[in-house]
Amino acid sequence: MDFTGFKKAGEAAFDWLKKEYARISTGRAMPALLDSVQVKAYGSLVAINQVGTVSIEDPKTLRIAPWDKAVAKDIDSAIRESNLGVSVALDANGVRVFFPELTSDRRAMLGKLTKEKLEEARVRIRNERQKALNEIDRSLAGEDEQKRAKVELQKLVDDINTKIEDLQAKKESEIML
Repeated sequence: MDFTGFKKAGEAAFDWLKKEYARISTGRAMPALLDSVQVKAYGSLVAINQVGTVSIEDPKTLRIAPWDKAVAKDIDSAIRESNLGVSVALDANGVRVFFPELTSDRRAMLGKLTKEKLEEARVRIRNERQKALNEIDRSLAGEDEQKRAKVELQKLVDDINTKIEDLQAKKESEIML
């Protein structure tokens, strides 16, 4: 039995979870947090990294140096409107993004959010597993063949679940630090 489709779907769920976790602020300056922010520049919406350089100034501050100084105000307003829970300051060199210290309540809420995102990824994997099980039942005639294929599928499911659980544990430990 060929499980290429399931493997691709499992990797897609893992990549999705990784991107979702990158958007969760841990109180440290992380450029990935700004990936979802779109800036209105030159008549269209573009990602911040397409209008300037994003760098880490210190553990709690990002510096965005726009290639065109006229876009700095647009970057500033786009970040403010994105509701990321960060402070923004505009200066002569560009935009600074300050990450506040996390409170214990905020840490608990973010920990809960990581678990919700983990469950969403698990649901995606379960749905793909069900599709694969249906395919096994349809395409394989022998009971022994079906059993072997289902055991192999379950091993793949367990592997991807372990990967996403490890990712969640890592993100949760970042939040709790």
